[in-house]
Amino acid sequence: MPLLGLGTWHLNFHTVDTLCNAFGLGYRMVDTSADYHTQRGIGDAIKACGFNRDSIFVITKVDPDEDGYAATRHNLAQLKVNYADLVLIHRPPQGGTREIAWEGLRRAKREGLVHDIGVSSYSIEQIEELVYRTGEMPAVNQIEWSPFGHSPSMLDFCRDNSIVIQAWSPLTRASRLNDDKVGTMASRYGKTPAQLLLRWNLQLGVVPLPKANHVQHQRDNLHIFDFEITPADMLKLNSLNEHYSALERLLYL
Repeated sequence: MPLLGLGTWHLNFHTVDTLCNAFGLGYRMVDTSADYHTQRGIGDAIKACGFNRDSIFVITKVDPDEDGYAATRHNLAQLKVNYADLVLIHRPPQGGTREIAWEGLRRAKREGLVHDIGVSSYSIEQIEELVYRTGEMPAVNQIEWSPFGHSPSMLDFCRDNSIVIQAWSPLTRASRLNDDKVGTMASRYGKTPAQLLLRWNLQLGVVPLPKANHVQHQRDNLHIFDFEITPADMLKLNSLNEHYSALERLLYL
Protein backbone atom coordinates (compact mmCIF):
# COMPACT_ATOMS: atom_id res chain seq x y z
CA MET A 1 0.00 0.00 0.00
CA PRO A 2 1.39 3.44 -0.89
CA LEU A 3 1.92 5.90 1.96
CA LEU A 4 -0.39 8.53 0.45
CA GLY A 5 -3.48 8.32 -1.74
CA LEU A 6 -5.92 10.54 -3.59
CA GLY A 7 -9.48 10.86 -2.33
CA THR A 8 -12.18 11.29 -5.00
CA TRP A 9 -15.31 12.21 -3.05
CA HIS A 10 -17.07 14.95 -5.06
CA LEU A 11 -14.36 14.65 -7.71
CA ASN A 12 -16.94 13.80 -10.36
CA PHE A 13 -16.13 16.54 -12.89
CA HIS A 14 -13.17 16.12 -15.26
CA THR A 15 -12.33 12.93 -13.39
CA VAL A 16 -10.17 11.46 -16.16
CA ASP A 17 -8.04 14.60 -16.58
CA THR A 18 -7.69 15.04 -12.82
CA LEU A 19 -6.61 11.42 -12.32
CA CYS A 20 -4.20 11.50 -15.27
CA ASN A 21 -2.56 14.59 -13.77
CA ALA A 22 -2.31 12.85 -10.39
CA PHE A 23 -0.86 9.65 -11.83
CA GLY A 24 1.63 11.71 -13.83
CA LEU A 25 2.79 13.46 -10.65
CA GLY A 26 3.33 10.14 -8.88
CA TYR A 27 0.10 9.21 -7.09
CA ARG A 28 -0.35 5.45 -7.11
CA MET A 29 -3.39 5.00 -4.84
CA VAL A 30 -6.94 6.19 -5.42
CA ASP A 31 -9.94 5.92 -3.10
CA THR A 32 -13.50 5.71 -4.40
CA SER A 33 -16.97 4.26 -3.88
CA ALA A 34 -20.04 3.68 -6.04
CA ASP A 35 -21.79 6.67 -4.47
CA TYR A 36 -18.85 8.97 -5.27
CA HIS A 37 -19.77 8.60 -8.97
CA THR A 38 -16.09 8.54 -9.89
CA GLN A 39 -15.51 4.85 -10.53
CA ARG A 40 -16.11 4.96 -14.29
CA GLY A 41 -13.79 7.95 -14.61
CA ILE A 42 -11.07 6.24 -12.57
CA GLY A 43 -11.25 3.16 -14.78
CA ASP A 44 -11.08 5.32 -17.89
CA ALA A 45 -8.12 7.23 -16.45
CA ILE A 46 -6.09 4.11 -15.71
CA LYS A 47 -6.45 3.07 -19.35
CA ALA A 48 -6.24 6.52 -20.94
CA CYS A 49 -3.06 7.46 -19.07
CA GLY A 50 -1.29 4.29 -20.14
CA PHE A 51 -0.63 2.94 -16.65
CA ASN A 52 -0.47 -0.76 -15.95
CA ARG A 53 -3.36 -1.80 -13.72
CA ASP A 54 -0.98 -3.43 -11.22
CA SER A 55 0.80 -0.11 -10.64
CA ILE A 56 -2.33 1.61 -9.24
CA PHE A 57 -3.68 0.69 -5.78
CA VAL A 58 -7.48 0.90 -6.07
CA ILE A 59 -9.74 1.22 -3.01
CA THR A 60 -13.51 0.99 -3.27
CA LYS A 61 -16.40 0.42 -0.85
CA VAL A 62 -19.68 -1.41 -0.38
CA ASP A 63 -22.65 -0.38 1.74
CA PRO A 64 -23.24 -2.27 5.00
CA ASP A 65 -26.61 -3.71 3.94
CA GLU A 66 -25.42 -4.89 0.53
CA ASP A 67 -24.28 -8.35 -0.44
CA GLY A 68 -20.58 -7.55 -0.35
CA TYR A 69 -19.76 -10.04 -3.08
CA ALA A 70 -22.34 -8.74 -5.56
CA ALA A 71 -21.49 -5.12 -4.74
CA THR A 72 -17.78 -5.79 -5.29
CA ARG A 73 -18.49 -7.27 -8.72
CA HIS A 74 -20.62 -4.22 -9.55
CA ASN A 75 -17.83 -1.86 -8.50
CA LEU A 76 -15.25 -3.76 -10.52
CA ALA A 77 -17.47 -3.53 -13.59
CA GLN A 78 -17.76 0.24 -13.16
CA LEU A 79 -14.00 0.53 -12.63
CA LYS A 80 -13.37 -1.75 -15.62
CA VAL A 81 -10.78 -3.76 -13.70
CA ASN A 82 -10.54 -7.43 -12.74
CA TYR A 83 -9.74 -6.88 -9.08
CA ALA A 84 -9.55 -4.22 -6.39
CA ASP A 85 -6.60 -3.90 -4.03
CA LEU A 86 -8.84 -3.05 -1.09
CA VAL A 87 -12.62 -3.08 -0.53
CA LEU A 88 -14.15 -1.59 2.60
CA ILE A 89 -17.55 -1.65 4.26
CA HIS A 90 -18.39 2.02 3.86
CA ARG A 91 -19.88 2.55 7.33
CA PRO A 92 -21.02 0.46 10.28
CA PRO A 93 -24.50 -1.06 9.87
CA GLN A 94 -27.32 0.19 12.06
CA GLY A 95 -28.43 -2.09 14.84
CA GLY A 96 -25.56 -4.55 15.10
CA THR A 97 -22.82 -6.12 13.03
CA ARG A 98 -24.99 -7.86 10.38
CA GLU A 99 -22.26 -9.75 8.58
CA ILE A 100 -23.79 -9.94 5.07
CA ALA A 101 -21.43 -7.35 3.63
CA TRP A 102 -18.37 -8.75 5.40
CA GLU A 103 -19.04 -12.36 4.43
CA GLY A 104 -19.49 -11.20 0.84
CA LEU A 105 -16.14 -9.42 0.96
CA ARG A 106 -14.51 -12.52 2.39
CA ARG A 107 -15.86 -14.53 -0.55
CA ALA A 108 -14.61 -11.88 -2.99
CA LYS A 109 -11.18 -12.13 -1.38
CA ARG A 110 -11.15 -15.93 -1.60
CA GLU A 111 -12.00 -15.71 -5.30
CA GLY A 112 -9.29 -13.14 -6.02
CA LEU A 113 -11.62 -10.23 -6.77
CA VAL A 114 -9.99 -8.24 -3.97
CA HIS A 115 -6.61 -8.51 -2.29
CA ASP A 116 -7.57 -7.11 1.12
CA ILE A 117 -10.78 -6.18 2.92
CA GLY A 118 -11.51 -3.67 5.65
CA VAL A 119 -13.99 -1.30 7.22
CA SER A 120 -14.65 2.42 7.48
CA SER A 121 -15.66 4.49 10.50
CA TYR A 122 -15.88 1.44 12.78
CA SER A 123 -15.33 1.84 16.50
CA ILE A 124 -13.02 -0.47 18.45
CA GLU A 125 -16.06 -2.31 19.81
CA GLN A 126 -17.54 -2.77 16.34
CA ILE A 127 -14.28 -4.19 15.02
CA GLU A 128 -14.02 -6.56 17.97
CA GLU A 129 -17.59 -7.76 17.41
CA LEU A 130 -16.95 -8.27 13.70
CA VAL A 131 -13.87 -10.36 14.42
CA TYR A 132 -15.68 -12.33 17.14
CA ARG A 133 -18.51 -13.20 14.76
CA THR A 134 -16.45 -13.94 11.64
CA GLY A 135 -12.91 -14.72 12.74
CA GLU A 136 -11.30 -12.27 10.31
CA MET A 137 -9.60 -9.03 11.27
CA PRO A 138 -10.02 -6.10 8.84
CA ALA A 139 -6.81 -4.98 7.18
CA VAL A 140 -7.85 -1.32 7.29
CA ASN A 141 -10.10 1.05 9.21
CA GLN A 142 -10.64 4.19 7.12
CA ILE A 143 -11.72 7.00 9.42
CA GLU A 144 -11.90 10.77 9.66
CA TRP A 145 -8.56 11.76 11.16
CA SER A 146 -6.61 14.97 11.72
CA PRO A 147 -4.77 16.67 14.60
CA PHE A 148 -8.07 18.36 15.45
CA GLY A 149 -10.04 15.11 15.53
CA HIS A 150 -8.50 11.73 16.29
CA SER A 151 -8.38 8.96 18.88
CA PRO A 152 -5.18 7.81 20.61
CA SER A 153 -6.98 4.66 21.79
CA MET A 154 -7.95 3.80 18.21
CA LEU A 155 -4.35 4.35 17.11
CA ASP A 156 -3.09 1.99 19.83
CA PHE A 157 -5.74 -0.63 19.03
CA CYS A 158 -4.95 -0.62 15.33
CA ARG A 159 -1.21 -0.83 15.95
CA ASP A 160 -1.72 -3.77 18.31
CA ASN A 161 -3.85 -5.60 15.75
CA SER A 162 -1.89 -4.74 12.58
CA ILE A 163 -4.77 -2.68 11.19
CA VAL A 164 -3.81 0.21 8.93
CA ILE A 165 -5.59 3.49 9.63
CA GLN A 166 -6.41 5.40 6.47
CA ALA A 167 -7.40 9.02 7.03
CA TRP A 168 -10.25 10.57 5.11
CA SER A 169 -10.59 14.34 5.28
CA PRO A 170 -7.05 14.57 6.73
CA LEU A 171 -7.06 18.28 5.85
CA THR A 172 -10.37 18.93 7.67
CA ARG A 173 -11.96 19.83 4.32
CA ALA A 174 -9.87 23.00 4.62
CA SER A 175 -11.93 24.22 7.59
CA ARG A 176 -8.97 24.31 10.02
CA LEU A 177 -6.06 25.11 7.72
CA ASN A 178 -6.07 28.71 8.94
CA ASP A 179 -5.38 27.70 12.54
CA ASP A 180 -2.72 30.05 13.90
CA LYS A 181 -0.73 27.35 15.71
CA VAL A 182 -0.60 25.16 12.63
CA GLY A 183 0.32 28.09 10.40
CA THR A 184 3.15 29.25 12.67
CA MET A 185 4.56 25.74 12.96
CA ALA A 186 4.29 25.07 9.23
CA SER A 187 6.19 28.26 8.40
CA ARG A 188 9.10 27.15 10.60
CA TYR A 189 9.44 24.06 8.42
CA GLY A 190 8.99 26.03 5.21
CA LYS A 191 5.81 24.10 4.49
CA THR A 192 2.12 24.82 4.08
CA PRO A 193 -0.40 23.94 6.83
CA ALA A 194 -1.75 21.16 4.58
CA GLN A 195 1.72 19.65 4.18
CA LEU A 196 2.26 19.78 7.94
CA LEU A 197 -1.03 17.94 8.63
CA LEU A 198 -0.25 15.27 6.07
CA ARG A 199 3.24 14.78 7.48
CA TRP A 200 1.76 14.43 10.99
CA ASN A 201 -0.30 11.52 9.65
CA LEU A 202 2.71 9.81 8.11
CA GLN A 203 4.72 10.03 11.32
CA LEU A 204 1.88 8.34 13.21
CA GLY A 205 1.84 5.53 10.65
CA VAL A 206 -1.50 6.73 9.27
CA VAL A 207 -2.14 6.75 5.49
CA PRO A 208 -3.77 10.04 4.43
CA LEU A 209 -6.17 10.26 1.49
CA PRO A 210 -6.50 13.97 0.72
CA LYS A 211 -8.79 15.06 -2.10
CA ALA A 212 -7.17 17.49 -4.52
CA ASN A 213 -8.76 18.78 -7.72
CA HIS A 214 -6.05 21.23 -8.73
CA VAL A 215 -2.67 20.17 -10.05
CA GLN A 216 -0.80 22.50 -7.68
CA HIS A 217 -2.57 21.03 -4.65
CA GLN A 218 -1.84 17.52 -5.89
CA ARG A 219 1.82 18.46 -6.29
CA ASP A 220 2.02 20.15 -2.89
CA ASN A 221 0.49 17.15 -1.13
CA LEU A 222 3.28 14.93 -2.44
CA HIS A 223 6.03 17.18 -1.08
CA ILE A 224 5.89 15.82 2.46
CA PHE A 225 8.74 13.33 2.39
CA ASP A 226 11.61 15.81 2.64
CA PHE A 227 11.14 16.94 6.25
CA GLU A 228 10.37 15.51 9.68
CA ILE A 229 8.28 17.00 12.46
CA THR A 230 10.16 16.99 15.77
CA PRO A 231 8.81 14.92 18.67
CA ALA A 232 8.01 18.12 20.56
CA ASP A 233 6.01 19.50 17.66
CA MET A 234 4.22 16.17 17.20
CA LEU A 235 3.04 16.45 20.80
CA LYS A 236 1.85 20.00 20.16
CA LEU A 237 -0.14 18.84 17.14
CA ASN A 238 -1.57 15.93 19.13
CA SER A 239 -2.73 18.42 21.77
CA LEU A 240 -4.97 20.18 19.23
CA ASN A 241 -7.36 17.25 19.44
CA GLU A 242 -10.89 18.37 20.20
CA HIS A 243 -12.65 15.50 18.39
CA TYR A 244 -13.43 17.86 15.55
CA SER A 245 -15.42 16.37 12.67
CA ALA A 246 -16.69 17.81 9.41
CA LEU A 247 -19.75 15.63 10.07
CA GLU A 248 -20.32 17.08 13.56
CA ARG A 249 -19.00 13.97 15.32
CA LEU A 250 -16.32 11.36 14.73
CA LEU A 251 -18.28 8.27 13.75
CA TYR A 252 -15.87 5.82 15.40
CA LEU A 253 -16.08 7.31 18.89
